Amino acid sequence: MILRIKVTPRSARSELTRASDGTWTARLRAPPVDGKANTELIALVAGHFGCRKSQVTIKAGAGGRIKLVSVAA
Repeated sequence: MILRIKVTPRSARSELTRASDGTWTARLRAPPVDGKANTELIALVAGHFGCRKSQVTIKAGAGGRIKLVSVAA
């Protein structure tokens, strides 16, 4: 499954929510420095879908706010 996620780093809490149009929004506590926000995003998505972190990969947008994330079934 491929998810389109808009990321907001340095938030007060970490959460993953789905909008009515099918896109996802991730609020992350980690700053976008040295891949910390991407690492937290992978852990957040894995926890939400009940899979291992190794099954979640960022396919596009690793350096931007809008990311395409793949979750292996």
